[in-house]
Amino acid sequence: MDFSNGLAVDPSHIISLFADVFAASEGSEEGAVIGAFVRELINSTPPEDILVCTAHQDHELLGCAIFSRMTFSQDTRNVFILSPMAVQTGLQKTGIGQALISYGLDRLRASGVDVALTYGDPAYYCKTGFAQIMEDTAQPPLKLSQPHGWLCQALNGHEMKPLKGPSRCVSALNNPSLW
Repeated sequence: MDFSNGLAVDPSHIISLFADVFAASEGSEEGAVIGAFVRELINSTPPEDILVCTAHQDHELLGCAIFSRMTFSQDTRNVFILSPMAVQTGLQKTGIGQALISYGLDRLRASGVDVALTYGDPAYYCKTGFAQIMEDTAQPPLKLSQPHGWLCQALNGHEMKPLKGPSRCVSALNNPSLW
């Protein structure tokens, strides 16, 4: 298995991966919503504000993790959020996702990112160093429908201190239905 970052894989394959994986787990309507979200995320986010990480083998896309910039109005730390993340349905629970997240976090760390956030299942994401946080540690840009899924980790080797001020995410992620 190989990893890459950037859009080394055709974006249409990435969009299809997300649409197919979410359709299989959440239904065709959710697959269409997530596919559209990923298309908008890739097409509307400036290159310096997005990191697309892929896992592939023999030119087959196995999984993808997308990180995008978040800013906090009163904080100078460099922050990215992991959203969304997908591994081919038949290959889930094989370690590909965990390895892909670790690869992405290493790329972020190497580029000077201080903090990584995500919003999802703590049982899954805590395996790669994320920890549950309260909204006063990092104010989400929109209301969380499941606050227990708000997760964070410091990437700079320092203790995680609360991020200061209201946050902003990239435009594609600024959608209440995703939170």
